[in-house]
Amino acid sequence: MPLQITNVKTITTAPEGINLVVVKVETSEPGLYGLGCATFTQRYKAVVTAVEEYLKPFLIGKDPQRIEDIWQTSMVSGYWRNGPVLNNAISGVDMALWDIKGKLANMPLYQLFGGKCREAVPAYIHADAKTIDHAIDLVQDRIDAGWKNIRVQVGGYGGENPNIHKPENCLPGVYYDPKAYMKTMIETFDRLREHFGYDIGLCHDVHERLSPADAMYFAKAMEKYNLLFLEDSLPPEQVQWYEHIRSHCITPLAQGELFNNPHEWMDIVAKRNIDYLRLHVSQVGGITPVRKIIAFCDAYGIRTAWHGPGDVSPIGHAVNTHLNISTPNLGIQEWSCSIRENTYKVFPGTPIVKDGYVYLNDKPGIGVDIDEKEAMKYPCNDNPPSWTLARLPDGTAARP
Repeated sequence: MPLQITNVKTITTAPEGINLVVVKVETSEPGLYGLGCATFTQRYKAVVTAVEEYLKPFLIGKDPQRIEDIWQTSMVSGYWRNGPVLNNAISGVDMALWDIKGKLANMPLYQLFGGKCREAVPAYIHADAKTIDHAIDLVQDRIDAGWKNIRVQVGGYGGENPNIHKPENCLPGVYYDPKAYMKTMIETFDRLREHFGYDIGLCHDVHERLSPADAMYFAKAMEKYNLLFLEDSLPPEQVQWYEHIRSHCITPLAQGELFNNPHEWMDIVAKRNIDYLRLHVSQVGGITPVRKIIAFCDAYGIRTAWHGPGDVSPIGHAVNTHLNISTPNLGIQEWSCSIRENTYKVFPGTPIVKDGYVYLNDKPGIGVDIDEKEAMKYPCNDNPPSWTLARLPDGTAARP
């Protein structure tokens, strides 16, 4: 009897307090299954519904080895496409099918992609500080732990400013002042370079908290600090402004964790307006499309730096690592401070970090499993994060 998909299910868990969604695809061969990441943290129940109510009946009985055909037909079977809910749902299935393919071949995933380009994947870690002095201490801690590349933030995205002059009866939210934020970060990187010199790679995430005009000024002001990159200076809706930023400074630019649609990245890659494409792999549909995107970027000299925060499951982190280790145009990989003890209990086989490099375990497929009983100990929560409700000093809603 030909190999068939017999069941598709979702597993939700939050071992470190961040909602994760995993898709498990089971087959007619006893014990053969695949796992994929479908994490859309803030709307995880919508992804669960998309998988279990729509993709599951569509997939049962199909040959799990026909990955490309399943991806293409899953993407268009609902007609509307390129949204975060459906893309993440399809990603979960797509990664699980690649996991099955690797297990059938008895090879780790990167071997199916052409083999290693490097022995391990260079990564950067976060230093999320409360003050400038705290940032210096955290960067020193990261260096002492073996990290060579560090992302530095002070006061969260947009910075904390308790002296913001707000109007009366202002609505709740996380208020920030773009001018004060830029001033603080420029002072921070002055102090960091004075203290640590230029041998440590430093980067910073604007998190789209600036207007296009301020983003141009800030990118120019940060030029002298020789950044690894300046991330997400603009929201996806304003990426055409990168052409203007590029014409004014040589600060390396990274963009893309919010992208869903190919039209959001194709133009800025083809025009070489950014240096690093930072897609959230499950957000764009999984391994199948991302392998094509890697080749597209390579043709234009653009490097990859996949999104790797706490709201990526360890399966997603492992997929990032398999893609990275086999990619000639890898730049660097983001690594999350939230990958801790509970994560390794729930997800045996999670990649490990040594001295700023990410290492795989070389098991067949993706190489990460899930302990479903352990996962149940850490249920998801339905409270939206406060940082997504960003506001300017006068109360105007801002991009988070």
